[in-house]
Amino acid sequence: MSAALEKYCGSVFWNASYLQRPDPDLPVCVERTVLVWFPVLFLWLCAPWHFTSFCKKSAKAPASRLYICKQIVCGLLFLTAVAELALTLGEDYGPSSESTAQKHPAVFYTNPVLFAVSWIVVMLCQESMRRRVKSVDSGSLFLFWLLQVLCAVFQFQTLLREALAQDEVPDVPRFSLFYIGYGLQIIALVLSAIADLSPEVKKRSQTNPEAKATFLSRITFNWFNSMVLKGYKRPLVQEDMWDLNEEDSTHWICQQFEDVMARELRKARGVLQKKRSKRPTRGEAQNGLAKGVSQDVLVMEETGKKKDKKKAKKDSESDDYPQSWLIPTIVKSFKGVLLESAFFKLIQDLLAFASPQLLKLMIAFVQDRSSHAWTGYLYAVLLLLVAFVQSVILQQYFQRCFILGMKVRTAIMAAVYKKALVVSNDSRKESTAGEIVNLMSADAQRFNDVTNFIHLLWSCPLQIALSIAFLWIELGPSVLAGLLVMVLMVPINGWLATKSRAFQVENMKFKDSRMKIVNDILNGIKILKYYAWESSFESQVQGIREKELKVMRKFAYLSSVSTFIFSCAPALVSLATFAVFVSVSPDNILDAEKAFTSISLFNILRFPLAMLPQLISIMVQTTVSKKRLEKFLSGSDLDTTAIKHDDSNKAAVSMTDGTFSWERETEPVLKHVSLDITPGRLVAVVGAVGSGKSSLISALLGELHCLKGNININGSVAYVPQQAWIQNASLKDNVLFGSELDEERYRSAVEACALGPDLDLLPGRDQTEIGEKGINLSGGQKQRVSLARAVYSSADVFLLDDPLSAVDSHVGKHLFERVIGPKGLLRNKTRILVTHGISFLPFVDEIVVLVNGVVSEVGSYDALRASKGAFNEFMETYGKEENNANGNKAAARGSDYEDIDTLPEGLEPQADSSPEDIVSNTLKRENSLRHSQRNGSVRVRKNSSLRSKKDSDDKKGQRLIEKETMETGRVKFSVYLQYLRAMGWCYVTWSFLIYFIQNVAIIGQNLWLSDWTNDAVDYFNTTYPNHIRDTRIGVFGALGIAQGFLVFLGTILLADGSICASRTLHTNLLSNILKVPMVFFDTTPSGRVVNRFAKDIFTVDEMIPMSFRSWILCLLGVLGTLFVICLATPIFTAVVVPMAVIYYFVQRFYVATSRQLRRLDSVSRSPIYSHFGETVSGLSVIRAYGHQQRFLKQNEDTIDQNLKSVYPWIVSNRWLAMRLESLGNLVVFFSALFAVISRDSLNSGLVGLSISYALNVTQTLNWLVRMTSELETNIVAVERVSEYTEIKNEAPWITSNRPPDDWPSAGKIRFENYKVRYRPELELILHGITCDIETTEKIGIVGRTGAGKSSLTNCLFRIIEASEGRIIIDGIDISTLGLHDLRSRLTIIPQDPVLFSGTLRMNLDPFLKFSDEEIWNVLELAHLKDYVQGLPTGLQHEVSEGGENLSLGQRQLLCLARALLRKSRILILDEATAAVDLETDDLIQSTIRREFSHCTVLTIAHRLNTILDSSRVMVLDSGKIVEFDSPSTLLHKQGHFYSMAKDAGI
Repeated sequence: MSAALEKYCGSVFWNASYLQRPDPDLPVCVERTVLVWFPVLFLWLCAPWHFTSFCKKSAKAPASRLYICKQIVCGLLFLTAVAELALTLGEDYGPSSESTAQKHPAVFYTNPVLFAVSWIVVMLCQESMRRRVKSVDSGSLFLFWLLQVLCAVFQFQTLLREALAQDEVPDVPRFSLFYIGYGLQIIALVLSAIADLSPEVKKRSQTNPEAKATFLSRITFNWFNSMVLKGYKRPLVQEDMWDLNEEDSTHWICQQFEDVMARELRKARGVLQKKRSKRPTRGEAQNGLAKGVSQDVLVMEETGKKKDKKKAKKDSESDDYPQSWLIPTIVKSFKGVLLESAFFKLIQDLLAFASPQLLKLMIAFVQDRSSHAWTGYLYAVLLLLVAFVQSVILQQYFQRCFILGMKVRTAIMAAVYKKALVVSNDSRKESTAGEIVNLMSADAQRFNDVTNFIHLLWSCPLQIALSIAFLWIELGPSVLAGLLVMVLMVPINGWLATKSRAFQVENMKFKDSRMKIVNDILNGIKILKYYAWESSFESQVQGIREKELKVMRKFAYLSSVSTFIFSCAPALVSLATFAVFVSVSPDNILDAEKAFTSISLFNILRFPLAMLPQLISIMVQTTVSKKRLEKFLSGSDLDTTAIKHDDSNKAAVSMTDGTFSWERETEPVLKHVSLDITPGRLVAVVGAVGSGKSSLISALLGELHCLKGNININGSVAYVPQQAWIQNASLKDNVLFGSELDEERYRSAVEACALGPDLDLLPGRDQTEIGEKGINLSGGQKQRVSLARAVYSSADVFLLDDPLSAVDSHVGKHLFERVIGPKGLLRNKTRILVTHGISFLPFVDEIVVLVNGVVSEVGSYDALRASKGAFNEFMETYGKEENNANGNKAAARGSDYEDIDTLPEGLEPQADSSPEDIVSNTLKRENSLRHSQRNGSVRVRKNSSLRSKKDSDDKKGQRLIEKETMETGRVKFSVYLQYLRAMGWCYVTWSFLIYFIQNVAIIGQNLWLSDWTNDAVDYFNTTYPNHIRDTRIGVFGALGIAQGFLVFLGTILLADGSICASRTLHTNLLSNILKVPMVFFDTTPSGRVVNRFAKDIFTVDEMIPMSFRSWILCLLGVLGTLFVICLATPIFTAVVVPMAVIYYFVQRFYVATSRQLRRLDSVSRSPIYSHFGETVSGLSVIRAYGHQQRFLKQNEDTIDQNLKSVYPWIVSNRWLAMRLESLGNLVVFFSALFAVISRDSLNSGLVGLSISYALNVTQTLNWLVRMTSELETNIVAVERVSEYTEIKNEAPWITSNRPPDDWPSAGKIRFENYKVRYRPELELILHGITCDIETTEKIGIVGRTGAGKSSLTNCLFRIIEASEGRIIIDGIDISTLGLHDLRSRLTIIPQDPVLFSGTLRMNLDPFLKFSDEEIWNVLELAHLKDYVQGLPTGLQHEVSEGGENLSLGQRQLLCLARALLRKSRILILDEATAAVDLETDDLIQSTIRREFSHCTVLTIAHRLNTILDSSRVMVLDSGKIVEFDSPSTLLHKQGHFYSMAKDAGI
């Protein structure tokens, strides 16, 4: 081979002596062959890919200046090649050549030809780039030019050396041509690194800078700098996010995925068919048996044993859906990204093993003093190069993997959404809406996580195999000892993991029960304050919290054991290996090469071994998700052909002999129904409950499974469901529902649906945003919006499923007249109305009567009344019911809504107006309605936020609910100090010290190892003494175990400290929240406070200790590394400072951006799920209007919004890693470089130590930044918790001034010029009240809403403090007492009966002051004794949250029992507006009159007849007393009280 090459070159091809001298060089022949061929070969391999674009017909970008320059440079290079060829030809065959002279060797002909062809190829490649409109430069061309310039460097210096040696240039023309060519190549290299932007790319790069990123910018992620800078200057917002690349957008991903999915599903369904067809052949007997079973199952079901049925069903259905098609679909859809990332991973894995080999060479170089210095520098440069290439490739691999994960998640989310829009009832029944949302969130996320690490499945085994192979080369079979230790670690870690999981489950239980009580406290905080019960509840929460902390401590100790094992592992592994190695035979001597090479190999091995078990557990979880997704996505679709739209049919809606069921296998709900409805008629569908009215509507919508018959509908359909479905959008958008706005039509729709008055009440009229599920509208308003949507759509056929049941009867009448009825807006349309309202039936064109799913009669109202059939029966029953219902409805209305308006109290339909007189009742209500239209009444849900507005009488229109403060920017240092203080300085200092000593032990162990390796030099060619060997092993092992124990100790101390911190922070938060004044709770949504107790405390409990520990370990690790390198090569300290500065800046920039991107991600994620939940609940409406495409589009947009922050987040991590790894690579380079420079003063052990440390630093640096940013993100929780521990408290609970034990003995109350306001900046609500109330007086307090009645009671309890004046009870000024002393001596029966979850006994007597006997007495007085005795657990009966498992009346009576138990001399009765049924009301009134006859009673009355027998009545009007006298006197006076009584009809 070499002989042929020598003939080809005409000179020596290879001679080793060239390299064995201080200034090495390569033989000329190598420079002219290998170094020429290598870059050219690379170019020719890449060229075919470039040329593919010539085959495609695509538009060319216009030729830019840059393109022209590139082509000119190539042209000039071509000319140099031609010139060189001509020169050679001329010299050999020209007229001046001598025939006898030596001809040039072949290389002089081939190289110019080779180059000439290559330059033409390059020109063609550059032309092909113009045809790829989106690309801005070519990576392969850049790499070619780079290789070309690098390879030509050798020839460059050879020619120069030659010329300098001879003092003249031997061959001027070739010399000149080479240097001209070299200059042009450098220009070409520079040009190839510049972006060539076509106009289209320029436009796109304004919204997405990635479009114009060059090859260099792409591999270093420089194009992301602008985002990082922006994020550093100010917090990023959604508007700052860049547009997505087309191939990362949801639409693009879905298209790819769905095409493949359709094919795969077809295959899988085919396989399933085959499987099914094979089944019965195993003997027909089985089939008969199965039939028998199903018969039995029916019987069982009737007897109520549903379990067995489920089981039987499960067995038959467990695998009865197409399986194992999802993974192939994902693989085929994203095969490009998968293959690319696999390729990168492979290269990266192989490169990872190059560093230890280079390290080995480096150590050998330092040991061998005779070797030339240049070899050392070469190794240092190679280390840098390998590390750099490895970084670049690793980051590209991660980028691909994370993008793949993102795409898979997106594809699955979109597929699930699309499926949900078309899924049939059979499949839909299988999964609830919650489960489907879960498929979208949890299961898609799981796939995302798995795809991030999918390549580790083959990469981990590969890495393990390679590591073992290299280790075997180093140490022989003794590797197996170390490996055995590593393998033994795996099951131990597994056991620890399962154990700690059990603890976590237990912990969740305590968390839940603690949160339940906290929730209760927040919901009933007012009652706790009235009764002074805070401390009892505080101790309950603290009790649970202590149990929780106990479990947390166990968990922390367990995890410190696993930390101990993990930190001991490297030490133990190397100990086992080296000990066995040295002990096996006396010839085995551990030298630096072996020791440090194997340590760096063990370090590589740690990762795959730790990852494999994790990966397997993730895979197992994913298979569950896979099954769930496959089952849902392969479910059957709705049959869209069930409804025909055939215009030839005259009828608007016709159904012939239709039999329908909800699912394939179930009983039909409609049997043999035939209907023909002519266009423009109003048809009512009536029937008893469950007769199939709604099913008929569903059948017409195509939601039912058609067993036989057909349906034809002419024209479009609008549908109003029974339960209105409202989107989370503005009211206007809800009505328009995606149609174009037509002002006139919109106005008439809104007017007709009686939404006008409602709009006036909404803060932004029709632009008001409506909350999820229409939370800020009442039931009636929702129904009217739903109706307006149908009216606006101006369809041809209207299907109205009982829209009038949710609205008041007068509103119903209005809607019927203006919209549905013969004179309404829809009079010319076809309307099918399901109704219970009998009053409307005389006005409809036709009535269809359904009985048990069969049409029993059809005809007009009069005809059906006359025929005395089913319709008549229906009329009889419903007529009676409706009469009763009207009365009850009035009562119910009172209960669920309170009217906030200026109506006189007596006018509201009240529960005590007896139901017999319906006419007067209705009149009264009509009257009140007219009144309300004048004065603008608004009905509000009892517990909605408007409630507190009523209290705070918000005159200046302050914002009631302040926006939650979101901290942006850096966390203040004081917050860290606060957390450390909460931990206790003792714990902090000790654990830090111990960690520090542990780090010293690691360094000591490694220094000992480097010293040990020097024995190889000292005992060269002599026998190695055993005692020295044993000392070496012993000390090495001892230091290893010591560091393990130190970590264990440090971790346990930290765990104890962090539990201390958790306890302190939670206790402070809880005790302060209970002492905060009531105003705070009125202006803060409880969710915010709950969040502090749930999420933020969770972070303090679990996240902060973890990130704090990792942060300390990382920090010490980095410092230790730098220390060791500086120890080995002191000159390194000069580099540390500038690198630290760069590091600090990179870290600050990254943390600011990444933190905000994470926030944006979580903020933009929730709309995806809420939009989805909304869609699932409104499926029938969306399908009825045919808006599936619009919703699909909206879903894509929502997911895109989220991807816009996910994508930059992925890139930001790569941006950071790239920069940090470059820093780490520099550390490696400098430690190697300085080792070479000062090799005379170094021993090989130290060099090995410092470089193997440096090789590890990259990862630690990366982790340090991650941990810093995580710690910063998490420490915010401490800030949020402490924010709520610093809120100003109300007055102290107990002061030095204690009242006598029997106070108040008389119960005299005196107000002296009493003024009060809610908050300092608001107006007064009581303007100087002065009055005396004598012992045992019964006082009624009346007044319009907002007159200050409730404020008066709040002042007695000092819920609001006086701004002037005082209240004196039995001679003591109440403002001098402690709040608990005051509140525990007064009794109140509040408006809303609030109960807490816990036992009945706890609800009556939380402090366990009273005996059971006393409690039973009170229950008897409160008429609850029989009920409680009837309960299986008696007084220990568990009350559910908010007392849901007791009726309203029973709750009210329990509140009465509380008051009776207190026996105080002053009772305040805030009369319940809630409609307690009349019986309970009488019970309460009579008990109060009897049991509290010796007390002073203040009654805040909402109904006048309850206070007509009081001793005096106080009439309040806007915070002043306007009348105060006995009821009879006031009625004579004909003042305020008289007019109120008259309004109330007394």
